Amino acid sequence: MLLMAMTAQAAEKKLWYDRAATDWLEALPIGNSHLGAMIYGKTDTEEIQLNEETFWSGSPHNNNSPEAKEHLQEVRQLIFDGKEEEAHALIDKYFFKGPHGMRYLPLGNVKLAFEYPSEAEPTNYRRELNLANALNTTTYEVDGVKYERTVFASQADNVIIVRIKASKKGALKFNVNFDSQLKSQVTNLLERQNVKVNELAAVIDGEDHEGIKAGLKAECRIKVESDGEIAHLSQKLGVTNATTATIYITAATTFVNYHDVSGNPIQKINQTLDGIKGMSYDQLLNRHLEKYQEQYNRVSLELGTGNGSQLPTDKRLANFAGSDDMDMVALMFQYGRYLLISSSQPGGQPANLQGVWNDKRMAPWDSKYTININAEMNYWPALVGNLAETQEPLFSMIRDLSETGAETARTMYGCDGWVAHHNTDLWRVAGPIDGTTWGMFPTGGAWLTTHLWQHYLYTGDKQFLRKYFDVMKGAANFLMDYMQEYPATGEVKGAAGWLVTVPTVSPEHGPVGKRTTVTAGSTMDNQIVFDVLSNTLEAMKALGVKDAKYIKKVKTCLTKLPPMQIGKYGQLQEWLIDGDDPKDEHRHISHLYGLYPSNQISPYSHPDLFTAAANTLNQRGDMATGWSLGWKINFWARMLDGNHAFTIISNMLRLLPNDRQARNYPDGRTYPNLFDAHPPFQIDGNFGCAAGIGEMLLQSHDGAVHLLPALPNVWKKGEVKGLLARGGFEVDMNWENNTLQKAVIRSKIGGVLRLRSYVPLKGKGLKVAKGKNRNPLLQTAEVKNPLRSAELTSFDQLPVKKVYEYDVKTKKGQLIVVECGM
Repeated sequence: MLLMAMTAQAAEKKLWYDRAATDWLEALPIGNSHLGAMIYGKTDTEEIQLNEETFWSGSPHNNNSPEAKEHLQEVRQLIFDGKEEEAHALIDKYFFKGPHGMRYLPLGNVKLAFEYPSEAEPTNYRRELNLANALNTTTYEVDGVKYERTVFASQADNVIIVRIKASKKGALKFNVNFDSQLKSQVTNLLERQNVKVNELAAVIDGEDHEGIKAGLKAECRIKVESDGEIAHLSQKLGVTNATTATIYITAATTFVNYHDVSGNPIQKINQTLDGIKGMSYDQLLNRHLEKYQEQYNRVSLELGTGNGSQLPTDKRLANFAGSDDMDMVALMFQYGRYLLISSSQPGGQPANLQGVWNDKRMAPWDSKYTININAEMNYWPALVGNLAETQEPLFSMIRDLSETGAETARTMYGCDGWVAHHNTDLWRVAGPIDGTTWGMFPTGGAWLTTHLWQHYLYTGDKQFLRKYFDVMKGAANFLMDYMQEYPATGEVKGAAGWLVTVPTVSPEHGPVGKRTTVTAGSTMDNQIVFDVLSNTLEAMKALGVKDAKYIKKVKTCLTKLPPMQIGKYGQLQEWLIDGDDPKDEHRHISHLYGLYPSNQISPYSHPDLFTAAANTLNQRGDMATGWSLGWKINFWARMLDGNHAFTIISNMLRLLPNDRQARNYPDGRTYPNLFDAHPPFQIDGNFGCAAGIGEMLLQSHDGAVHLLPALPNVWKKGEVKGLLARGGFEVDMNWENNTLQKAVIRSKIGGVLRLRSYVPLKGKGLKVAKGKNRNPLLQTAEVKNPLRSAELTSFDQLPVKKVYEYDVKTKKGQLIVVECGM
């Protein structure tokens, strides 16, 4: 009964509202990675706000300062001597020459102005976004006539399609036009390639920025088909006497790649429209559904419905605190997956700070790629959420940065390999941006390369690893060149001989007693360096790369990295000095990178560091900016504390109606359309939340696939299907009374499966393995000669004194079913 009930609910992951949007943060997002649109659902003049992923200000350039290298040693010595403020001033003067990154631009707006026989108010209004099919639908009635609009962004055909229907023949009457905040020119197209058409073409100019000339132009094309009459008006199309109408919207720019802006947008658009010529609306809809659902349907999550589940989404959000509406959490999980599918697909650009959605000429933080946490967080749900291919644009950007960043490394630091700092953009600038406080972060590119290694761990794809090995090695080479031995005369006693990154920062945060963030060897940097060097060695091993001299060099560097340290407040230190403030609730908790997303802090092998990390989390508090809450969900999941992780989710699910009301809603962290509020809007919080929910249900970083590692008490029963674990395992689970009932694990690549669970698991072929474990709650066991499909028998209730761990040798395609007896 549980499975049937939950399956019935699976189709109901919807955002819905009983009124039209009046603010962009109420509008609903659709996208196919290339195009993004925000749908307001208005009944008088509908607004579809558009973005094209390659429409940015500026043009190809770099921001490398040639003066940095000649002042580098002076800066380092000042930092070692404890004169960080003097070093900060030199870095600002000689390292940051600008420009400081370009802006992601809005394209414009398609507007549909409707006319009705009378001025009667619309009734029975509803608008919704159905995550199961990525369809945005608006329905209402006027004078007894039902109107319905369906909008979707097709990945299959690179076009946004609007379908409008009236229940009464000939009742549709509306005009279509386009406008933009940027300089633009709209023309009517009556003929294309000697064929009569009903199209509007809008040419939009890019913008200069910080002295970099605009290099991009965009074109947006709007095509209308209808069973009624279509008239060409001045910069408009008019539809009358219609029962149905279909509008096709697509766009393109002159962008080719980060150093080439010679593209032909007209040719691109014509190719798109020619590709759908002759296809019916139903055919296009089915192509969209097939493409979208192939990704979305891989994972389902049901946590049961509560009293608030039937409310409009904005009211549901406002009432979430203290409710039993656990399906709201499942909705947030799937919404994160939806947003990632919609904003990041192979061949496109990575999801930026706002995904692919932005309505402002001056977007917050330019909507760039902030690579000291935010861009990385965007892709945390990709693997556990079984959306591995959505990472391809990120990997492509990392490749680009390895090219631009090689010049940065040579020019600014005289180093081998490649570097990128805390921010980049469409043009793949790799030099530091904004100022020392934020931008003196030389490990942003190195952090990005850990995503390459994690992809390999989840997929076992050696061809992929071979393709990107040089990128990983290049990041390692830079770090080994850039790091310096801490001198015996330095400010930090006991640090002599340690290899440290210098200058650097712990992102956007400084220690007590220092009036700057600039430092040497921040804990986060040390953890990132450890991962990058270790990953490089492991990749060499996996690929059979033989280079004894290089391997020895890497291993020597690893032995000289500073260890993680526990400070006077029992906290994990953020810096080499013990400079943490236990009352400081700063949003960046960078030194817990080793807890998540890395795996350097374990309750089983590093209990002291694990406890120190918990102390740090408690000192930083349970409230923060939206994206920081997203990170904290993952932190507490890794702490194996599901109740605390759920507290953070609850803190995130607090309504902020819009940015104008931020003072009245100081704790608001989610907008009515469920976008994450820093505030303002940053999409990384949505992705961090989705990843954190996945991490509460499944972990695979600590020597085993851990089933339900951080299940909160309020998730009493549920079912999840399709989560991905390292080693290429796909996992389904259901539980009741907070206890695992059944797990189905599919091997996608073969190998060794180790299972960890808080409840006893038993079945044919399972036995306790030899060996000891530091944690008395853990034992190991193994299965020999497993069947291709083994149905393991249930057993009588046992006292839960242990957590059993199984080691199952699997083949590709093998299915393993584990049951827990009640």
